[in-house]
Order: sequence, then structure tokens, then C-alpha cells
Amino acid sequence: MLFVEILKSIFIGIVQGITEWLPVSSTGHMIIANEFVNLNISDGAWELFEVVTQLGSILAVIILFFNKLNPFKKVGGRVAFKHETVSLWKKVIIAVLPAAIIGVLLDDWLESKFYNFVVVAMALIVYGVAFILIERANKKKKYKYNSVYELDNKTSFKVGCFQVLSLIPGTSRSGSTILGASLIGVSRTAAAEFSFFLAIPVMAGATLLKGAKAFLVDDISLTATEILIIFVGTLTAFLVSLGVIKFLMDFVKKHTFESFGWYRIIFGIILLVYYFVFK
Repeated sequence: MLFVEILKSIFIGIVQGITEWLPVSSTGHMIIANEFVNLNISDGAWELFEVVTQLGSILAVIILFFNKLNPFKKVGGRVAFKHETVSLWKKVIIAVLPAAIIGVLLDDWLESKFYNFVVVAMALIVYGVAFILIERANKKKKYKYNSVYELDNKTSFKVGCFQVLSLIPGTSRSGSTILGASLIGVSRTAAAEFSFFLAIPVMAGATLLKGAKAFLVDDISLTATEILIIFVGTLTAFLVSLGVIKFLMDFVKKHTFESFGWYRIIFGIILLVYYFVFK
């Protein structure tokens, strides 16, 4: 039985690692994954599994972009700050604020009202259509910002406001960020990279918040088996994320996001059919 649960954990970790970074909604895919590949663990352990596997995904970003994200350098035997990197982190913090504030205030309400098949499916479809329309409109567009370093504070804040949309399940955090950024003149490459950086404080904060709530408020205790299952899922999400992030950064240099739009529409329709026919 443990072997079967480990296989399930690996499968769900793969789903998390792929869909967390592609603009296709990790929430929608995790709902389906949990529907058909249900881990034999407590509800509290499953909540932690969902949250902690995100840490594996975050770690992949930190490792892949460490040189860009590390604000320190050695100068003449002493440690100094890299001003360009410090400025980048400042922009990330500015962009994170809107979603962080609203997320903390409305987290439980949003989850109780919007975390369901219909909302997720409709968000997938609506934003899928948006991806297609915006990409077609942007075919000959010249972008103002082609690097994350070129973003100013005002533009960073605007991107962060678009990220607020991702609080509705099915929207996709990376999807809303990339779509919004492209609308205000940020290239696909810069938008994708900036969305990765925004994920670090957003997902780390969500993990700490929900983790603290689980242990301090809900008083969750885990068995050794549950800890092992969570660890395996997290490690899998980390390894898969390494490959997916590299893939997406190469993909956006040569292709538009229109294909992701069509995928979202098809997947959203499948979710609706499943819900109304089989649920």
C-alpha cells in the first residue's frame, strides 16, 4: 500500500511541477488529480501536501535564476550589494503587495466561494479566450520592456495588480501575470521571467501562512508515512519544475501563448462536462 501511495505522490508532484509554471492553472489540474488519484492521507495532510509541494517548485526557480536573484557579490574580499539585483527585488516586492494584501484578507472567503469545478472551468475558458485574442492582437506589437531590469516601479505594480486575478481558482498565477504584463508592453520573455520571480514571495508566504494555520490553529499531526509522501511529492515537483521552467523560457522566445489558450479552453470544457455529467 505504501508503494502505491508513493506512486500517487509522484504523479501529483509531476502535475504540480508542470502546471505551476505553465499558464494553464495548477488549481484546475490539482482538482482533477485529486479526484482520480486520491492520496490515502488525512485531510490536514493533503492540505499540507498541496502547500509544501509548492516549496519544491519555488526552490527550482531559486536555483535556476540564482545569479540574477542573489543580491550579494564579493568586492576586494568584502561582501557588497549588486544594485541592479537589489532594484529587481524592490520591483518584485512592489508587484507582490496587491495580491499579498488581498490574499491574506480574503483567503478563506475566496476558497469557500470560488474553489469549485464550475468556477475553475469558467476561469480556464475565459482566460483561454483572452490568451488567444491578446496574442493575435500583439503579433506585430513592439514591446517597451524586453528585460526584467528595464521594468520601472509603476509598471511592476501594474503587473502585480493583474496577479490579483489569480486569486480566483482556475485563472493561473503565471497566466494572469504574463497576460497583464503583455498588455502594458512587457515582452513574453520578460513577463515569464518576472512571473517566476513573483512566485517566490507569493508562494513562500502562502506556504508559511497555511502551514502555520495547519499546525497552530488546526493542530494537525502527521504520521511518518504522511511525511514521507509529502517529501516525495515535493521532491518530484522540484525536479519537474527545473525542466518545465527551462522549457517555458525557451518556448516563449520562439512561440506565442496561443496554444496554451486553446488548451485551457479544451480542458475547461472537459471539466464542465465531467462536473455536470458524472458528479
